[in-house]
Amino acid sequence: MKVLRLPRSKVKLGEPLPWGVRDETGLLLLSKGHILTTEHQLELLLSRGAFVDVEEIRASARDEQAAQPPTVAIAPNLFGEWEQTPQALRTLLTDADVHENFVPRLDLFAAQVLTLVDSSADIAIYRTVRQDNAQSFYYGYSHALHTGVLCVLMARHLHWPPARVQTLLKAALTMNLSILELQGQMAAQDVPMRERQHTEIHNHPEDAVAMLEKWGVNDSDWLQAVAQHHEHPDGTGYPQGCTDMGEMALALRVCDVFMAKISPRVLRPAVAPQEAVRQLYREDHGGPLSTAIIKEFGIYPPGDFVKLASGELGVVVQRTDNARAPIVASITDTSGHPVARTLKHDTSQAEFAIVGAAGHPAMLARLPPERLYGFAKVQTG
Repeated sequence: MKVLRLPRSKVKLGEPLPWGVRDETGLLLLSKGHILTTEHQLELLLSRGAFVDVEEIRASARDEQAAQPPTVAIAPNLFGEWEQTPQALRTLLTDADVHENFVPRLDLFAAQVLTLVDSSADIAIYRTVRQDNAQSFYYGYSHALHTGVLCVLMARHLHWPPARVQTLLKAALTMNLSILELQGQMAAQDVPMRERQHTEIHNHPEDAVAMLEKWGVNDSDWLQAVAQHHEHPDGTGYPQGCTDMGEMALALRVCDVFMAKISPRVLRPAVAPQEAVRQLYREDHGGPLSTAIIKEFGIYPPGDFVKLASGELGVVVQRTDNARAPIVASITDTSGHPVARTLKHDTSQAEFAIVGAAGHPAMLARLPPERLYGFAKVQTG
């Protein structure tokens, strides 16, 4: 029998106990259904050392969840809203009819992205991590959106003014303007970069700036960030090899590289978030940009597939103040068998602590994310 110390907050005076209360050895002190009526009784119980059988906790949680009515859809379904954004961005950036009023239209799109992030930053991050069913054709547009999400979270953590946060987001959405279709092709190809592709990649920051200027963009910070987002402070970047980079360009480069690492392609698998975080921290020497990203993204970000000390496998669904102890929705039992209903666990508790990555089994690609968050999967239009 495994027992956990009884938290004071879990006992409600005047209500039946949902499980028996035991001492540290497992000896039953109070049976399930007993009612404590006074603070004095509770104090005496806790002073003796009160514990609860782990299996009774699990059984109680299952019974409670089974008794609840089915969850109704939350409108709008944020996953459905996010699924539409790559195509919406593609339409905006490739439709010649919008280029005469490109800036206000992109301002509106960026505002919509910010609204989605504000609705649930955890779901926004989940989408950047779980790309199991991503279409390579949309890679360039999805990558721009994912980078933009991380830019927003990082900049807000650093207390950038809202207008500057939105400018950084717009730079992320347009940084690869001239190669968005090429990125989709390269994400799907199973051979190394070709010479023609290499030339387009090398020239794309300057090409993107030229397109933005043609479409009416005159914001110097926005243009500089796009022009320099592949430069490096040590001069090894491209296309100019400059060392005097703007703050916004530095921020965009860090987010761009991080997101590229955790995104899968046909030619290579995604880097695990934990390894990407380690590389980022090492390359940035623990600077404010990498620290902000780690604080916002977390060591185990939403969407990460993990194994718990209980033996259950689950998906991270919510960050907490502790970057190493998020909330996890279990999708298997303690033996690794899939379950019909997910239970959410606080991994700061030793029994449910994260003990490592769980790999990427096929069952995760088939798992609707709405189930993990308690949404009904609905069509959006």
